[in-house]
Amino acid sequence: MVKRYPRYSETFIVREILAHEEAGLPIEIFALRPPNDRHFQDLIARVRAPVNYLCLPAEGLIAEDLASATLTVSYFWRALAEASEILPGLYAALAEARGAEARDVYQSVLLAREVRLKGIGHLHAPFASDATTVARLAARFARVPYSFTARAKDIFHEGVQPEDLRQKLQDAAGVVTVSDYHLHFLRRAYGPAAAHVQRIYNGLDLREFLFRAPADRPALIVAVGRLVEKKGFADLIDACALLAERGQEFRCRVIGAGELRDDLDARIQRCRLQGRVELVGPRPQNEVIREIQAAAVLAVPCIVTPDGDRDGLPNVIQEALALGTPVVSTDVTGIPEVVRDGETGLQVPQRDPPALAAALERLLVDCDLRSRLAARGRDLMEAEFDIRRNTEERRAMFRAGAEGMPSRLGISVPLQNPDDRESEAHTAVQEIA
Repeated sequence: MVKRYPRYSETFIVREILAHEEAGLPIEIFALRPPNDRHFQDLIARVRAPVNYLCLPAEGLIAEDLASATLTVSYFWRALAEASEILPGLYAALAEARGAEARDVYQSVLLAREVRLKGIGHLHAPFASDATTVARLAARFARVPYSFTARAKDIFHEGVQPEDLRQKLQDAAGVVTVSDYHLHFLRRAYGPAAAHVQRIYNGLDLREFLFRAPADRPALIVAVGRLVEKKGFADLIDACALLAERGQEFRCRVIGAGELRDDLDARIQRCRLQGRVELVGPRPQNEVIREIQAAAVLAVPCIVTPDGDRDGLPNVIQEALALGTPVVSTDVTGIPEVVRDGETGLQVPQRDPPALAAALERLLVDCDLRSRLAARGRDLMEAEFDIRRNTEERRAMFRAGAEGMPSRLGISVPLQNPDDRESEAHTAVQEIA
């Protein structure tokens, strides 16, 4: 259950789906919105799972802007009436949706209906935000367990509503998070509600990420990610300006698209780095792999933004370590668990271009250091980031959720007297509206 599918930047979701499919798990993909990216990863073509879009119907909306439009109550009521034909107890279960957005309830009803029609036994959302909101309600309506993964913005951003996340943690049959840092944060912030959260790292298919020693690579810095504030690419450009001032030979290629492209391009111009630092735009995964494999160092200068947004554990770090490219990154969230300073990579403080420049220069000029870090980085990937092993842990969570339902979820909804349905449903719909 995702917000949009496919998305260029979410290769970790596609890899997880592919690993589940390889293990024989039948999957259906549900998306709340259609895709809005202009570029897509080549990995997507390998996914066999059908994709279902739970989009709002244009004819049932009050506003023309589909991003902010509100459903008419009559259309909402019609959807409930149709779904109740195959979802016994739906009207009683609507009590769970009090205070929810009408859009979320509507899409939850559509999803629950599909769950029942398709015989789906478990719902999983890879983010704790909108997708989990819909999955949670649909699980109640369809009487199946659900789980979710808590990653970054969905738990750290100032817009997160603590009571909403607490309810999701309590109700879920299983919860995954992607680093020990995340795990400790959730347990400190949410106490008993987060007691059953598991740390399972995102994994890689290491057969696709072949190790090559980096000793003889040219003085090339590569960075990969969306061009947004939390990636810290402004600091990378400033660090490159310092390298240029010192006379260090290098080139830097930044792969990705995003809202800050014009700002970053202007910064390159101000620093007179044209021809040395290039924003190359998005690239398919196979090209990204080749770019990383050709580089002497991957720069991942992540920061925590003023609104609390931050990366959880960027997957490009694992990709680089698997390929044999040493990494310079910051001490943000779970990154130090992978970029272990002096062991598997070099770590610098966030928002510190001089320190970043110094670490990049070390790896540009010291081929022996590159080789030592690369070898240990690959060892770490093989020990803890193999996607087959890590997705099997997720499937074990799915199975445990099915065995623990209904007591864990408390979703045994009593069947109603048909005569009571209409009045109770009108009350619930009015409250939601």
